[in-house]
Amino acid sequence: MATKEISSDKERVQKVIDALNKARSMELQAIHQYMIQHYTLSDLDYGKLAANIKLISIDEMDHAERFAERIKELKGEPTSALASQVVKGQGVRDIFPYDANLEDNTIATYNQLLAVCRENGDMISADIFQKIIDEEREHYTYFDNSRNHIDTLGDIFLANIAGTSSSTGIERKGFAAAKKNG
Repeated sequence: MATKEISSDKERVQKVIDALNKARSMELQAIHQYMIQHYTLSDLDYGKLAANIKLISIDEMDHAERFAERIKELKGEPTSALASQVVKGQGVRDIFPYDANLEDNTIATYNQLLAVCRENGDMISADIFQKIIDEEREHYTYFDNSRNHIDTLGDIFLANIAGTSSSTGIERKGFAAAKKNG
């Protein structure tokens, strides 16, 4: 009987690890997608839109890291695979409906994965999903509002953004920057 319980515990943990890795692969895909869009919008001189998408990509990096840390705590191996291919060559009018849909699908999937965590008795992972879902809702709202502004105001909205700065105001962080600062 004890062997069956141990096996059952391992199976439950593996289901949670699989859920976390599925989410991680979605985050990795979003990071790449949003950074490509950031470069595109910056090249088109829509700096403010580019900056916001870059900030959202940074949020997704944090999400991917939180999922990886939890996977490691559960003795699993974080995936490095992307959930799907990155779409390139989008125009400014294509980006925001695409991203709103991406975030909407992410929220739906994460709610299902949160349920997997609860069903398998992992409230820590469920809590991580809940916090990230809340942030994904903020992303969805931004993308949906931007889409609505572009649809409703069109060229007037885009003209007001053209020529704005793509600076995020964030200081560079990382190994090299930390070494320079001492």
